Amino acid sequence: MHPDKENKKQILDMKTEKANSYPNQQNNTPVWKKIIVKSHLPEKLSPLREISKNLWWVWNTEARELFSFIDNETWEACDHNPVVLLDQVSYKRFKELEKDSGFISRMDKVYGDFRQYLEERKNLGSPQIAYFSMEYGLHDSLKIYSGGLGMLAGDYLKEASDMKVNMVGVGLLYRYGYFKQALNLHGEQMANYEFQNFSKIPVNPVLNENNEFVKISIDYPGRQLFAKIWQVNIGSVKLLLLDADLPENQEGDRSVTHHLYGGNNENRLKQEMLLGIGGIKALNALGYNSEIYHCNEGHAAFIGLERVSSIIEKYKLNFSEAKEVVRASTIFTTHTPVPAGHDSFHDDLFKYYMEGYYNKTGLSWEEFTLLGKATPEEDHFNMSYLACNLSQGINGVSKLHGDVSKTVLKPLYPGFLEEELEIGYVTNGVHYSTWTAQEWKNIHKEYFGPEFPQTQLDFDVWDKIYRVPDEKIWEIRKTLRTRLINYIKERFSDSWIKRNENPQLVTEVLDKLDPNALTIGFARRFATYKRGYLLFRNLERLSKIVNNPEKPVQFIFAGKAHPADKAGQELIKHIVEISKRPEFRGKILFVQNYDINLAKMLLQGVDVWLNTPTRPLEASGTSGQKGVMNGTLHFSVLDGWWVEGYQENAGWALPAERAYDVQDFQDELDAQTIYGIFEDEITRIFYDRNEEDIPVEWIDYIKNTIAQVAPKFTTGRMMQDYHDRYYKPQLTRATSINNENFKWAKEMAAWKQKVSTVWDSIEIKSSDTSNGIKENMKVGQEYPFRVEIDLKGLLSNEVGLEMIITENGTEDPPRIVETFNFEVEECNGSVCCFKLNFHPVHPGSFNYGLRLYPKNEGLPHKQDFNYVKWL
Repeated sequence: MHPDKENKKQILDMKTEKANSYPNQQNNTPVWKKIIVKSHLPEKLSPLREISKNLWWVWNTEARELFSFIDNETWEACDHNPVVLLDQVSYKRFKELEKDSGFISRMDKVYGDFRQYLEERKNLGSPQIAYFSMEYGLHDSLKIYSGGLGMLAGDYLKEASDMKVNMVGVGLLYRYGYFKQALNLHGEQMANYEFQNFSKIPVNPVLNENNEFVKISIDYPGRQLFAKIWQVNIGSVKLLLLDADLPENQEGDRSVTHHLYGGNNENRLKQEMLLGIGGIKALNALGYNSEIYHCNEGHAAFIGLERVSSIIEKYKLNFSEAKEVVRASTIFTTHTPVPAGHDSFHDDLFKYYMEGYYNKTGLSWEEFTLLGKATPEEDHFNMSYLACNLSQGINGVSKLHGDVSKTVLKPLYPGFLEEELEIGYVTNGVHYSTWTAQEWKNIHKEYFGPEFPQTQLDFDVWDKIYRVPDEKIWEIRKTLRTRLINYIKERFSDSWIKRNENPQLVTEVLDKLDPNALTIGFARRFATYKRGYLLFRNLERLSKIVNNPEKPVQFIFAGKAHPADKAGQELIKHIVEISKRPEFRGKILFVQNYDINLAKMLLQGVDVWLNTPTRPLEASGTSGQKGVMNGTLHFSVLDGWWVEGYQENAGWALPAERAYDVQDFQDELDAQTIYGIFEDEITRIFYDRNEEDIPVEWIDYIKNTIAQVAPKFTTGRMMQDYHDRYYKPQLTRATSINNENFKWAKEMAAWKQKVSTVWDSIEIKSSDTSNGIKENMKVGQEYPFRVEIDLKGLLSNEVGLEMIITENGTEDPPRIVETFNFEVEECNGSVCCFKLNFHPVHPGSFNYGLRLYPKNEGLPHKQDFNYVKWL
């Protein structure tokens, strides 16, 4: 063997022998064992935990800045959720903060303000109001909202806290909430439902003396549904949320509180039973003695049934008596402008779930189901009808919507004309402190006074905006627009890269987004009636508007379509496709996953908020109201709140009246009008600058908007309207009804029973109206009318007879010109003679009718006892 090879062999043998001298390894794979390391907040920083568990921080700028200072990167990553923030910040960082005297001083200041705020709201007086809603929009971290209804409810509870109103909210706690929107490469919407870890959101378990969850139960067919109660602290207001995802429930029932508006119609019925019936049980379990019950939309209408059955059981009243008690203290707010939008359940489904319940009321099944029907022949139980039958106060959410609601709910009141119906309105508003940018708050403090916004209900205070120099206002607008564009670029870039968009296209879009360009916002639920397609009727004309080199315009779209709304999803896809065309890149942009934070950025940062609903399908709308708080000008169809809000030189409007019955023709006209207003007015005013590059006329529009429009649409004004129109008068009536062991309720129920027993047998004995019928009447002359009626035992003061004069035209429904009341001339036994000396005061052609109705000074209005007889 060659010497070199022999040496190598020896060396190899030595290595092998050395290697074999170690024992064999029996386990050479990692062995992992689970450990849980909980965050630990030093005692000195404990106020942070308390603040994080109360949503007061949502509208307190100093509190949010405090959390951001702790770890801004984590604050942004957790979407401004302080509960998650405090769980993720390192112990090392907490120790640093503990030694930071400046931070401790800031924390003590915020905590002191927080405790003082709560202390000022202790021991609030009457009335205690229970507010029920299917959804609440409070913060992105609490996924129990989907759109405008929830955002309104959330703002309302915040305002209740600010205005020291004694209110408790009731709702459901959803395990998955509403969906998170993502768009694929083709613009198709994908709905992702994210699991909510309740320990990571600002909800608190409601525990009993044994440190166990307080639970309630309601009856489902052959079983019970159990739900535990969670509590959200919203300043001084408590929001109780029911959670049915419990192991003691059947698997199919646990999902009742999984998704907001999820599942089929059966699941919706199960949800609404839990909200209404379970919600009342939750209040009772926790000792609330509410005096007023506010049903926000028909979803919660079962509160009336549960209250009736509870009163019957506890106080031994009959159904009619208990109904008087419940009606006197209940308000129903409808948000829906079309009959199809009101929840209803087929008789078979309703009977399956509620057949075991009606026995508690003492009614027959037929009588029970009539609470949710206009006629016995209907085969669906309507939740809004139920709410109307068990509520004294009924209102829409704008002046126009109040009128629309009369049309929708008229089937319940067949003896009355629409305009007579006691269906009022309280126009929605928005929570100033939540939606107004800090830059504007600083200006308001400086010029409106240090007490603002506590003085927001004094509309004259807002006029002080005219004292603010133009350059200050323009600087704020530029700051907010730049912030928005930077935010959009970051959010847009991330989403486009994740769905593998062409990098060149991404770069081109980002480069073209201009913080100095006129920026228009359109963001909302993508339902077809919102007409998000309107702007794209004439793409050539739109291209000229956005690509004007001297007056460029950019449009930012956002919004979700319901997963079942294919037309809405197709519209989103269409907009995304258009936005990728060369002429629209960076000019038309659709930003995915519209949420509260994006809404704030848009509403504060865009120059114009565009709204194009089909008339009159916008019940109210509140997004534009949030915009005007920030000097964002509104451009909308005269529908919803804008009918009341529009002022010349403070925004723009499309006409309220339709020009065409054919929707496509109306769409074309509206689209051309929108293009013209952008070309001739909006772009001209925005880009017409003085020597300091300030658009003076545009600033005038902003000042007019803030002074003349904004103050009318706060939740402060909204709360005051509810108090004056509903809470206060109904509390007075409810107190009277309940006094002396429900004496008034019993008397009223007995009187109604007496009237209803004889009503159909009331007989018209004679009607002498010959002079009024045979002659042509003349203005100023007297025409006698006499009617003899056999009241069948009713007293003459228990009925009223009236003449109703309406226009004789094609208008449907006819408009009432005037109403005249008959007087009782004499009575012989049960037959009474009613007389009216009629003096016409208006020339023209009219119709008249005579109507008999029950009369009792204890009735709040005629429809409270819906019996009439036309003669």
